[in-house]
Amino acid sequence: MNVGDFIRQHYLHFNAASLVAAAEAYNTHIEAGGSMVVCLAGAMSTAELGLSLAEMIREGKVHAISCTGANLEEDVFGLVARRSYAAIPDWRNLSRDQEQNLHDERMNRVTDTCIPATAITLIEEAMFEQWESAERSSQEIRWFPHEPLYRLLRSGTLARHYQIDPKNSWLVAAAEANLPLIVPGWEDSTLGNSYAAKLLAGELRSPHLVKTGIEYMIEFARWYAASARPIHVPSRTECDRARTLGSVGFFQIGGGIAGDFPVCVVPLLRQCLQRTDTPQWGYYCQVSDAPTSYGGYSGAVPNEKITWGKLSADTPAFVVESDATIVVPLIFASVLGW
Repeated sequence: MNVGDFIRQHYLHFNAASLVAAAEAYNTHIEAGGSMVVCLAGAMSTAELGLSLAEMIREGKVHAISCTGANLEEDVFGLVARRSYAAIPDWRNLSRDQEQNLHDERMNRVTDTCIPATAITLIEEAMFEQWESAERSSQEIRWFPHEPLYRLLRSGTLARHYQIDPKNSWLVAAAEANLPLIVPGWEDSTLGNSYAAKLLAGELRSPHLVKTGIEYMIEFARWYAASARPIHVPSRTECDRARTLGSVGFFQIGGGIAGDFPVCVVPLLRQCLQRTDTPQWGYYCQVSDAPTSYGGYSGAVPNEKITWGKLSADTPAFVVESDATIVVPLIFASVLGW
């Protein structure tokens, strides 16, 4: 049987049942003509989520992505250096001395995987060439953080370095589709640090080459306003055959800024700009192992977002409290019909 049939037969209770419901509602939302924003927190790129996410993009099941700077760059690091990565099977029991040895060997650990510094250096150098070229240009050039990476992937410059099939890179798929991307808080990523270091060293002159988070918010607000419209989706109850929801859904993997930043676009439009006819999010799912807690925003339940005007009382909302590296590929596989 395919993945969808398997989870419907075996995933009947608790978080497993929430997984099935979230996958089926995702499909319903897309089939009704809706679009989906996927938010990537944590280390999803190093966890090779591109194996399923890239196909979701190609099949038109994802229409925009919000991600951390780490997820943006780590997809490209893996693209050019995956064979040089080191697996750390006993990562939970490493001593401080063993961690120091990894540092001395220039191996940067992400849970059970070490990224070699050579991969980072290769991409840093390629990005520096683009930043430097932009500064030398007679035209004023300003890029969002993801745009020079899109340019780099489309140019084919890195192709000779590829160590995995590019069809398994979600960023390659996004670049090919020219998918809207937002990368809030990019400055704390490795490439963001590199960019700041080049400015401090005087190798680059102006920090204004890279656009800011406020500009990302403005761009995303424009995208949402142009994309959102009312759609009718089947109701869960037979007596209420259909209900009107917003056409843009929100699928959040992990917590933090990757989700917090884009979800706020609805109250920005509806409350700050008084565009009260703007549809609220029409689907919401968060997959996280953060427990529901007082003051822990990453573990806040969806109902709290109703009070902020992000979701409506009718928005189909799901929480799957589990490991995203297990849950998300199953949901994506079900949506894809695998």
